[in-house]
Amino acid sequence: MKAEHEAAGRPEPCVVGVDFGTLSGRAVVVRVRDGAELGAAEHAYSHAVLDRALPDGTVLPPDWALQVPSDYVDVLRLAVPEALARAGVRPEQVIGIGTDFTACTVLPVLADGTPLCELPEFVGRPHAYIKLWRHHAAQDQADRINALAAERGEPWLARYGGKISSEWEFAKALQVLEEDPEVYRRTERWVEAADWIVWQLCGAYVRNACTAGYKGQYQDGVYPSPGHLAALHPDFAGFVADKLDQPIGELGAPAGLLTAEAAAWTGLPEGITVCVGNVDAHVTAPAAAAVEPGQMVAIMGTSTCHVMSSDQQAVVPGMCGVVDGGILPGLWGYEAGQSGVGDIFGWFIRTGFPASYAEEAAALGRDPHEHLTALAAGQKVGEHGLIALDWHSGNRSVLVDHDLSGVLVGLTLSTRPEDVYRALLEATAFGTRTIIDAFETAGVPVRELIIAGGLTKNALLMQIYADVTGRPLGVIGSTQGPALGAAMHAAVAAGAYADIRAAAQAMGKSQRGVYQPDPERAAAYERLYAEYRLLHDHFGRGANDVMHRLRRLRAEVSA
Repeated sequence: MKAEHEAAGRPEPCVVGVDFGTLSGRAVVVRVRDGAELGAAEHAYSHAVLDRALPDGTVLPPDWALQVPSDYVDVLRLAVPEALARAGVRPEQVIGIGTDFTACTVLPVLADGTPLCELPEFVGRPHAYIKLWRHHAAQDQADRINALAAERGEPWLARYGGKISSEWEFAKALQVLEEDPEVYRRTERWVEAADWIVWQLCGAYVRNACTAGYKGQYQDGVYPSPGHLAALHPDFAGFVADKLDQPIGELGAPAGLLTAEAAAWTGLPEGITVCVGNVDAHVTAPAAAAVEPGQMVAIMGTSTCHVMSSDQQAVVPGMCGVVDGGILPGLWGYEAGQSGVGDIFGWFIRTGFPASYAEEAAALGRDPHEHLTALAAGQKVGEHGLIALDWHSGNRSVLVDHDLSGVLVGLTLSTRPEDVYRALLEATAFGTRTIIDAFETAGVPVRELIIAGGLTKNALLMQIYADVTGRPLGVIGSTQGPALGAAMHAAVAAGAYADIRAAAQAMGKSQRGVYQPDPERAAAYERLYAEYRLLHDHFGRGANDVMHRLRRLRAEVSA
């Protein structure tokens, strides 16, 4: 490809990938020939996450997490042109743009795509805003959906391991209907942010197959039936037909062409290919060149999403879904996850990092995470005498219960911040081990574990994961895995590659076996993991319902 372009005197074609995360959006300019990342830029959302109040001061209840749609457009306006400038790439070299998003992040809009929160009459109405993936206030609705589906024997329920999540489309929509019927009535489209941003780029609303399958219970060409929805609430019967259903776009397919308005925002040429939307975790698998059955990719950031393709279909308890072709064509795509990982570490830094430690870290030129990691790295396995449950943001897999909460056992007056920090690192590794065990017990082998995301820079954390899982860890060869994956899908949509496997072979990158399990530490972690599973089942499977009781008490007091 390069020789052809050089011979013709033309610069090499490039694509742009834009990754919309929890707190910021990142744009990367990628060379089509080999996946080289030529330039990147990041823009932090000015409103971040609304979990206490709306911009006008309206107070939010517990467990809410909202966002403002204009923050996403700002990423297109600011990060994309900056990435292009840093890459030294001329706009006419860019042949396509692809995007990925957190999920399920969903918003109510009018038929033309206008978000309801941008209408003057709804500025102070929480349900008119984007519900971020970690909005967990729809647990009651999810519980009722699950109970009714089990009672009716709905066939789709098994595809989600027996439970759907409060994070997903139907639970969040039902919450809107029950708590603000006026907002629900004005909602003409209930749209994944992954599709809304593509709509802004190309002027066409195309529902992507990934979120439809994993977050919208779209299986074998159908959604949950009107009868099922009517049994939940009479006014919910028409939800699919009236607000959700839309033509499905396959992953890596073109959604449309870049509009003049979006071209002005981004500095890209009008008329280039805009790829169908996708989910941040799922686009990362091909970016890590993980295109074979049994290669699990864990995308570790504020949360962790585990994705894997397999040639075997099975019911894995507590998974976030299995979708035919959900990640790669011709294979069953599995998703599982942990609702809090980096968020938990960040919470501890905010609440448990003393001033004396901050002074010491500053003197050594370390940030707080680096300082606690360095202190924790000197410990032997089990030396701190602690065990934690990583449920500070609920449990996504395998319990699918966002009313669960964190636990720390073993505290004494001698416990130090680095002890707790290491116990939290280990707890997230135990959570991933629990997910892997669930897959293998169900007969879906996990043959390889590859890590992507911002947490790969913490070598201690990576080594703990290798020791706890007893597996070699590969690491993606990119610091911007989702954006790279989005760019690769854009290359496919623009016709540069026949399919995403071909793009992965040329553009994907990872290093295999970077971290090897240490037999002695792995054996020591088996003892701690056994204790973790005892706590996991005691608090998570009904033996002690104290977490739910405390949650109800908090809600009563807050009300």
